Amino acid sequence: MNEMTAIIILAAGNSSRLGTPKQLLRYKNKTLLETAIAEAFLVPNAIIFVVTGANHDVIQNEAYTQSTIICYNGDWEKGMSSSIAKGLKELLALHPNIQKCIFTVCDQPHLSSSVFKDLLNTYFETGKGIIASSYSQTLGTPVLFDKKYFDALLELKGKEGAKKIITRFSDDTASVLFEKGAVDIDTIEDYHNLIN
Repeated sequence: MNEMTAIIILAAGNSSRLGTPKQLLRYKNKTLLETAIAEAFLVPNAIIFVVTGANHDVIQNEAYTQSTIICYNGDWEKGMSSSIAKGLKELLALHPNIQKCIFTVCDQPHLSSSVFKDLLNTYFETGKGIIASSYSQTLGTPVLFDKKYFDALLELKGKEGAKKIITRFSDDTASVLFEKGAVDIDTIEDYHNLIN
């Protein structure tokens, strides 16, 4: 159980519907990105990567700790798939023998380390290669992938995200309940609903 787990935080989007970088919105005295990083660090033996893109300079300042690895995705405009590939390639360059990786986003304000730990526990208990979070009758992030799916992740194109692989390999997928995962911040209304 003490083997390393990579956690890749996807923070490259330009928050076009919001008009301001969602990664830097504040909730409970932290930015959403700070929360994602802090919760990831509570996972034992975790290696934390943050994939930046739009607004790289301000987000890099927010994400920097001595223990986070920041990867800049110059192709962020090509969509989520480019950030998944960037994070995964950087991870494999540094840790070629890594067995599993969790992808997460930073617009789920109720994200907590317990979700990451549930994913890991379910991975070890079920032997399944994909463990996804379950909310609002769907499966999504955070999601854990065994290394056997790394090639499929690297082959994603454009706006495709991990959901495509979860759907394709549903027989090898288990889920953990993360009801508050349904709360994400895409618009200023979403943010006002969160803080009021």
